[in-house]
Amino acid sequence: MNLVRALGSVGGLTLASRVLALARDSLAARYVGAGFAADAFNGVAFRLPNMFRALFAEGAFSAAFIPMFNGKTQGEGGLAEGYRFAERALALLLPILIVFTILLLAAAWPLTMLLSGGFARQNPTHEQLAYAVTLSRLTIPYLALISLASLLGGILNSLDRFWVNAAAPILLNVAMIVGLFFFHGADDYETARVQAISVSVGGVLQLAWLLWACRNAGVSLRLRMPRIDDDMRELFRRIIPAAAGAGAAQINLLISTALAGWLLASGSITYIYYADRLNQLPLGLIGIGLGTVLLPTVSRLLARGEEDAAMETQNRGIELALFLTLPAAVAFIVAAEPIVRGLFQYGLFTAEDARRCGWALSAFSIGLPSYVLVKVLTPGYYARGDTATPVRYAMISIVINIIGNIALIPTLGHIGPPLATALASTVNVAMLYRTLRARGQFIADAQLRARLPRLALAAVLMGAVVFACEALLDPWLTGGFLQRYAALAVLVGAGVALYGIACFLTGAYRIADLKALLRRRAANQD
Repeated sequence: MNLVRALGSVGGLTLASRVLALARDSLAARYVGAGFAADAFNGVAFRLPNMFRALFAEGAFSAAFIPMFNGKTQGEGGLAEGYRFAERALALLLPILIVFTILLLAAAWPLTMLLSGGFARQNPTHEQLAYAVTLSRLTIPYLALISLASLLGGILNSLDRFWVNAAAPILLNVAMIVGLFFFHGADDYETARVQAISVSVGGVLQLAWLLWACRNAGVSLRLRMPRIDDDMRELFRRIIPAAAGAGAAQINLLISTALAGWLLASGSITYIYYADRLNQLPLGLIGIGLGTVLLPTVSRLLARGEEDAAMETQNRGIELALFLTLPAAVAFIVAAEPIVRGLFQYGLFTAEDARRCGWALSAFSIGLPSYVLVKVLTPGYYARGDTATPVRYAMISIVINIIGNIALIPTLGHIGPPLATALASTVNVAMLYRTLRARGQFIADAQLRARLPRLALAAVLMGAVVFACEALLDPWLTGGFLQRYAALAVLVGAGVALYGIACFLTGAYRIADLKALLRRRAANQD
């Protein structure tokens, strides 16, 4: 498999989804602003679906299911045996999800209080708390829908139909954009309620899309009576630790949000939320895209005993991840406020809101390479059936995050939670790398060791020029719709061009590398 081409397919669709998410968030900033209604939706009602998608759909279930499914298809029964395994998984998953959804709906009030820290600093009324609980109940059905979709997406990923699963989140963003643009209410409270309803509508659309795609791929799963056998015990044994291992960043963010709701003033949760959404743009494009491609690829190579090929794939995955991530991290650090201002500062979202959100984005972005590398390194564990080690490291990072929040919030305010999350993720990735290296399951090759410092230098050079020139575009970033997006396009385009030039000047990439890439692309097309 061509790693660059596979990532291009997944990453291109993920990029489309993330761009739509930015459009969605821009509309939300305009119609909802950064008050209590925004905090209730962003910090609780929408945090639940985002967290569960990361923990389960993009993390735990995929990490456990895909290697086992691939193992079944490599045996004597081939794909038919893999499909029978998927049917047994569905038979157990469906009733669990139904019961889980009912329990969450019943426990929505204490769950909302836990996730928000009771919004203690904001002193909400009983009616406001009831409103936040209502928003949570409107989004909870999405959890079951995305979990079922993750099973179907895991099958399609194992069949190398990565693009189908990568396209599904686009439907969620379309549903939310339609709701915000055409059905926004008279005030921020009514509009946030429309947002919550559109989340579950988007979940229905995602599940329907993947059902249709599976039918077209010849995958038709029958409903069976649930039965617990050795395979199902092993599947669920892997899922539980993988939920924490793959979702450490989400768990850290959840803790940060709860502490922000408890200790910080109104709007702080929304500043952190929008900063995280921007931070998620390269993370979704690069980290999740690479993780999606690497897990089935490495698990198949290991199933065939091709250890050297698996290690080569991981080396190129890390190289590609940092090639794309380092410039994004530097750009978000040096130009956070102009980017936030151009995207969100209009309507109910003020200049002061943009400034505070920009500070949070800079803090998050310090850990951006770590967030991505966690997604790249964990397939090295999951493909070997080890879901326990990542969870131990995830627990350590969560403790570090809690300590960091408690230490930093009193001095740095809403900047503390993003900074603590970045620190915790950096410690997590260091532990994951050290253990893979100690086991001999990952060794950085000469090409990777030579290129990483050059890539870092190229990103710093780009950042210095962007920082020096951003004042020229600043007056354009608060104009009309076309003017501000044209200014953002110029900022991003200039950054990409500068980084490309810096990569060649530092020797991170050479003309010979570009020619070799073009030759491989031509050969693949032939």
